[in-house]
Amino acid sequence: MTLKAELLLDVHNTLGEGVTWCARSQSLYWTDIQQSVLWRYRPADGSTRQWTMPERLASFALCQDEGWLLLGLSSRLAFFHEDSGELIEIAQVEHGLPTRLNDGACDRQGRFVFGTLHEPVGDEPRRAAGSFYRLNADLTVEQLPLGHVAISNSIAFSPDGWTMYYCDSMAGVIRRCNYGDRVTADTTHIDLSHLDGDPDGSAVDMEGGLWNAQWGLGRVVRYDRDGKEDLVVTVPTRQPTRIAFGGERFNTLYITSARDGLSPDALTKDPHAGGLFAMEVPFTGMPEPLFAGRPA
Repeated sequence: MTLKAELLLDVHNTLGEGVTWCARSQSLYWTDIQQSVLWRYRPADGSTRQWTMPERLASFALCQDEGWLLLGLSSRLAFFHEDSGELIEIAQVEHGLPTRLNDGACDRQGRFVFGTLHEPVGDEPRRAAGSFYRLNADLTVEQLPLGHVAISNSIAFSPDGWTMYYCDSMAGVIRRCNYGDRVTADTTHIDLSHLDGDPDGSAVDMEGGLWNAQWGLGRVVRYDRDGKEDLVVTVPTRQPTRIAFGGERFNTLYITSARDGLSPDALTKDPHAGGLFAMEVPFTGMPEPLFAGRPA
C-alpha cells in the first residue's frame, strides 16, 4: 500500500527534527536544529510559536510537570519552561569530544534515551565517535551498552516498552534490543544498507509497527513487528527526517523535513524542502511518554 503526505506548513526549516505531539495541549512541537529554534503548531487555530534556544536543539521530550520540556541541546541536557523561558541545566554530555546530541525519545518508564553524532572538522570523515545514553528520573545519566555510532537515530520503543529500536544512520541498519533496566540481546531488525538513502527518525504505532523516515528517499515506511515492509508514505520532499502520530485519535502522521545540504539547483526542484507534512493514516499511534524527572 502506498499513500501520499501533503504539505501542511511551508516553514523552510534548515533541519526540521524531533516532531512530538502533546495530547494535553493538542499541539505539535518540533525543532529546527541548525537554526536553534523550537517550534509549536496548534491545529485548532493554525497558530505557530517559536522559541530561540541558546544553542542548537537536537531533540526534546514533554515533561510530567506541565509547561516544562526536557531539552537535548547540542552539548547538554536542560529543563525549559515555555512560558517563563527559564532554562535549568541538568548535565553536560561528551564534554571535550567532537560530538553533539542528536535523536532522543522517552521510554515507556519516562526515562529519556538519546544519542550523539560525530561532527567532523574540515575534510575529516565522519566516524563512530558518538554513543547512546539514558537520563533517568533522578537526573543521573548512564551510557547504554550499544556501541559507538556516527549518527544516532531511529530511537523508539515497542508498545509494551520491552524492545528498543535505534540505528546508526551511516550504517543503514535499524537494530533492536531487549530493553528495561538492563539492555541486552542487540540484533538487526531492518537492513536498509542497500538503499541510496538513510534511516532517520522513527515512531511506533499501537500494533507495534515501526515507522521510519528515510532521508534522501522522500518517503516514510511502516514495517510490521517482524521488520517486513507493509506500507509506504511518499513525501513530496527529498529529506524527511522524523514522524509523530497526533490529533485527537492519534491517526494523523506528522513529518518534518530538511533543506540542509541541498544545492540551490536541488532546492529549485524541491521547493518545499524543510516543510512540515501531514496525512491521516489507517493506523493509530500512542501518546508520547512524559519525562518523569522534575526540575529542582
